[in-house]
Amino acid sequence: MSWLAWRMLIGDRTKYWGIVFGVAFGSLLIAQQSAIFVGLMRRTSSRIIDVTEADIWVMDKQTLNVDEVRPMPENRLYQIRGVPGVEWAVRLFKGQVVVRTENGGFRQVFLVGVDDGTLIGTPHELVLGSAESLREPDAIIVDQDGYKLLFPDQPLRLGAAVQMNDRRAVVAGICRVSPPFTTLPVIYTRYSRATMYAPHERNMLSFVLAGANKGTDPAQLCSRIAEQTSLKAMTSTEFLWFNVGHYLRNTGIPVNFGITVGLGFVVGAAIAGQTFYLFTLENLKQFGSLKAMGVTNGRLIGMVLLQAVAVGVMGFGIGIGLAAAFFETTERLENVALRGMYLPWQVVAVTGIAVGLIVLLASLLSLRRVLVLEPGMVFK
Repeated sequence: MSWLAWRMLIGDRTKYWGIVFGVAFGSLLIAQQSAIFVGLMRRTSSRIIDVTEADIWVMDKQTLNVDEVRPMPENRLYQIRGVPGVEWAVRLFKGQVVVRTENGGFRQVFLVGVDDGTLIGTPHELVLGSAESLREPDAIIVDQDGYKLLFPDQPLRLGAAVQMNDRRAVVAGICRVSPPFTTLPVIYTRYSRATMYAPHERNMLSFVLAGANKGTDPAQLCSRIAEQTSLKAMTSTEFLWFNVGHYLRNTGIPVNFGITVGLGFVVGAAIAGQTFYLFTLENLKQFGSLKAMGVTNGRLIGMVLLQAVAVGVMGFGIGIGLAAAFFETTERLENVALRGMYLPWQVVAVTGIAVGLIVLLASLLSLRRVLVLEPGMVFK
């Protein structure tokens, strides 16, 4: 019966491929848009992801996300260092400043000031130079994509000079970082220099990065820090999801991508359902003949479901393959807007569930006609 069901399915190649590509289109749209949505949410927390040394992020209670920060007074650092269970704690500055280049151009950039002594928070993947070069006077490290924006049509090189807040800075290193949510250049320097490059405020301390003593639970240490200092303390993972949650609640990104993914599901289900239904109508005589020969409704349901599964697997494979090829191509082209976008396995799994629902709905439309079919119709 399985072989017969397969032969019935591919008997009309036009309708067969119509169903397959309907499912494939739905799979492609769901997978691609879902992956881009996940990539965008990951970009919102790129600065958190890049700081791998810290167990805990401490900030003012009014801080909304990693980009909207209420600075703290310097003495907060020493309060945190005094909390039992804290092995180390260092400063981190994060803000936006305007950079002026030698040719008279200017760009707004993300400025990150890392601890002067330990350099914790410095990028790990250096294309040119080294993290230790930040100890040199006026030294900064620029991310590779940002360098191309600051110095268009120029090869990567060290020694280029820029100005921030009327102070000179020299490119001593070029790095690769996780792409930010907005495609602004990212510049790293020492904390003491960052406070001079940024417009001066009474308080300049954005975050305190902390490490827990061996054997100390970071989550419990966060509660202890919050209790003793009245600050907001979160583990790196908690802060990442806190940051993502802010963008989910306060931007239109989830709604816009949700509409697109929903349309992909509806279009895929409509095309596959309609075509599969017409395919079943054209084969009603064959199903009637099988009923007349004593084939039970259960066997016929199995045949229809087998056809639906075959179409779903074929369409899902084509759609996921096209989505994977899209992200592979954009990665090789080093498109700044899509850099860091990829196809997570979770998106593949969700797409598979969606395709399963699509083929299930398509088969249910057809099953009703098969189940109520009278065997005698084949003799009329």
